[in-house]
Amino acid sequence: MNDWGAQRIPFLFIIDFEMQKPMIIKLRDIDPQSMLFDINGFSNTPDIAATAPFSSFEKFPIPFLEYEQRFQQVMNWLSYGNSYLTNLTVKTEIKFTGTLRDLYFQSKSRYKLLMDDQFLVFSPEIFVQIREGEIFSYPMKGTIDAGIPHAKEVLVQDKKEIAEHVTIVDLIRNDLSQVAANVTVTRFRYVDTLKTNGKILLQTSSEIKGKLPEKYLLGDLFTALLPAGSVSGAPKEKTIEIIRQAEREDRGYYTGVFGYFDGSMLDSGVMIRYIEKTGKKYFYRSGGGITTQSVVDSEYQEMIDKVYVPID
Repeated sequence: MNDWGAQRIPFLFIIDFEMQKPMIIKLRDIDPQSMLFDINGFSNTPDIAATAPFSSFEKFPIPFLEYEQRFQQVMNWLSYGNSYLTNLTVKTEIKFTGTLRDLYFQSKSRYKLLMDDQFLVFSPEIFVQIREGEIFSYPMKGTIDAGIPHAKEVLVQDKKEIAEHVTIVDLIRNDLSQVAANVTVTRFRYVDTLKTNGKILLQTSSEIKGKLPEKYLLGDLFTALLPAGSVSGAPKEKTIEIIRQAEREDRGYYTGVFGYFDGSMLDSGVMIRYIEKTGKKYFYRSGGGITTQSVVDSEYQEMIDKVYVPID
């Protein structure tokens, strides 16, 4: 990334959560038979209709008691003050009609990526964008079922959601301050609407931006910023240790980041809303931020609600 960025060579990059299996590919070398992407409209996706109509989509969440055990492990660490916010995620087995390629064409999202028949991402969350010498980040934290009475007001006024969002905004602001100057929050907790195959969700995000130095290296910049704060927690280093203990397996590309550099502008997304194939089964990975104010029943339901396909 440092070399190609300095040479202004356009490329696509995929960086896993543990930063052990990063990929970087020149845009001209990407084979659409093995990889499809759509990043805010910049895409190698053929302009064709979905290969099969969207129909069945079933999810089989882990038992509540199993989730509660992991949740309690995280809460114990939070009570000791080792973390203020920990993003806990789990795997949910799913069954659906068709293939990952079908879901890629049927889904609609800001960031989409299909890697062979290995995994599919349809993420609504921006990681960072770089344009005209400035860097922007849009942490997304806080979700509610839009069908709940007065859902927007409930979400905006929820003390737990406010605390969680403030913590992440502060973390991202601190992260950006490592690579940029004059870092400011330009929009705070605005609400987006997401239509899914199951229900409509509301989510809150914020916009943070800073001024990059005249000369910077893309690889060094991403090394300083990763993993993304919205899918790890704060303080980041200790919280990642807690995540490893509670989740008991590597995340791989799930909650990593991917994006492209066109020679001057960069756009990237966080790899949430993620389906992976293991053997002959498919698993959807989802979760949420845990704080001392979290309630296990609500967090369990949020984890289930986030297992969806965005269709509009």
